[in-house]
Order: sequence, then C-alpha cells, then structure tokens
Amino acid sequence: MSKRAVLEVIALDVEDAVAAQAGGADRLELVTDMAADGLTPSAPTVAAIRAAVDIDVRVMLRLADGFAAGDVERLTRVAGELREAGATQFVLGFLDAAGDVDLGAVERIAEVLDGCRWTFHRAIDRAANRDALRKQLADFPGLDTYLTAGAAGGVDDGLTVLLAEARRRGEPGYEQQLLVGGGLRLDHVPGLMDAGIDGFHIGGAARPAGWAGPVSADAVSQWRRVLGE
Repeated sequence: MSKRAVLEVIALDVEDAVAAQAGGADRLELVTDMAADGLTPSAPTVAAIRAAVDIDVRVMLRLADGFAAGDVERLTRVAGELREAGATQFVLGFLDAAGDVDLGAVERIAEVLDGCRWTFHRAIDRAANRDALRKQLADFPGLDTYLTAGAAGGVDDGLTVLLAEARRRGEPGYEQQLLVGGGLRLDHVPGLMDAGIDGFHIGGAARPAGWAGPVSADAVSQWRRVLGE
C-alpha cells in the first residue's frame, strides 16, 4: 500500500488550525503576517494552537520580509521561547546577499533546535544554485523537508525542476521530502503524485474568502480527497 501524501496547511490562529485539522490536514505551518509572506508567530499563539489540535505543527522562524537572517541572536532567543511554548517542529531558510545559503545562520538556529525536525522553506526557490544549497545542507540535523515550487514564480514555472528533483530522491542532498507549495492547484496534483511526490502545502487554496478569511474545513477536505484519504 502506498504511503498517504502529506497535506500541510498554513494557519494563522487557533480557528485556522481547528478547521485545517477537521478537513484532514496532516500538518500546519504556523505563521503570522502573510503580507510579508509569513513571519514568526507569538509564543502564546503557538501554545494555544498546540492545546487546540493534535496534528503536527511547524512554526516559522523568520523575523522580517525577505530571506536574510537578520539578527541571528534574536532569532535564537525566539526559537528558544517557541520551544518553551511547545513548538517541536520548525520552518526556516536563510540566504546571503549572493543568494547562497547562509550556513552560519542555519548552524546557529540548528544548534538551538537541537534535533527538532524542520523544513527549509521557499528561500530555495530564490537561491543562486539550488543543487549546491541542497548539498551544503545534506547532513544538517533535523532537516527533513524542502518546501518548494521549483521556481520563484510558482509551481507553473517550476514543474520541470520539481519533476527532476523527484527523480533524484535518495541522492546526497536529495533525501529530504519534497513539499510542493507556491501557486499549487489541484490540477497539478496528479502529475506530481505520478512522479512520486508525496508532500503538498496550501495557503490561499484553503481560504475561499482569501487571506482576509479563515481556513475552510471543506476546502481542506477537497484537497484531502484528491490526495487520498
């Protein structure tokens, strides 16, 4: 029997989290401020969501718009506070001015996470060389997922890259799960699943009223049905 595909849904608050779980989401990506493409939520929000749902929650570590790490010492303090609030999984990704992975920042945060599982987010889609980035991060503790559209412009632009990377799974730097998100639509799913991709990430697709409205359990359940119960 094939493994059930992972469905991850962006949540901003407890209402979103409860609706996503009711619709069949496997995991939440917890953020705030989608006007900045998702920043770190507060520790009280993390604690409230951990108390409200029992599915996995990955918490964003990103203090400002863009993909520079910024104040790394502040990031490490925030990561520690979020762990104290109950966070056990995270999302992060930092690039330097040249578009290369900021290894120093990632190393500092990984030390604080101390083996917690984490996703390298769509910073990979802005990297100067995504293959080099993957190989540099190949042995980082806790890194088990890449959230990617294959291209900065979204899944429509990145399909060829996603399919090529799926074929490389198991190679050094390609052992992590591909979690596809960024302009993802239901009509993309069959071809991606045929290629062996088993991770899908949705944000606006779970919100019929747009980002001003909450996650819809019905919208999430539609994705769940397409991906398999």
